[in-house]
Amino acid sequence: MISDPKELLKKNEKLIHSDSLKVISHVQRPKDEWVLHTLMLEGCDVPFRFKRQTKYMSLKGSRVNLTYYADTELVAGMPIEVMKVVRIKRS
Repeated sequence: MISDPKELLKKNEKLIHSDSLKVISHVQRPKDEWVLHTLMLEGCDVPFRFKRQTKYMSLKGSRVNLTYYADTELVAGMPIEVMKVVRIKRS
């Protein structure tokens, strides 16, 4: 599994990498056999989402490095822009 953000960006040009973003909200909720994590970041109105098989420590108030791409989800029949996180690390 590739963990280096530079290698990920080379393989897929749609990916975006951002450093030292402040998390203002971190919500974890079960979905099937996974735990869906939703982050809201300072200065950004779009939710960042990723899945894990277990709960994760709360990231609220911390700074993170993210590699992600833009996506659209249907919520109540309306398309909503979300960012799908591929890689997350505390900075």
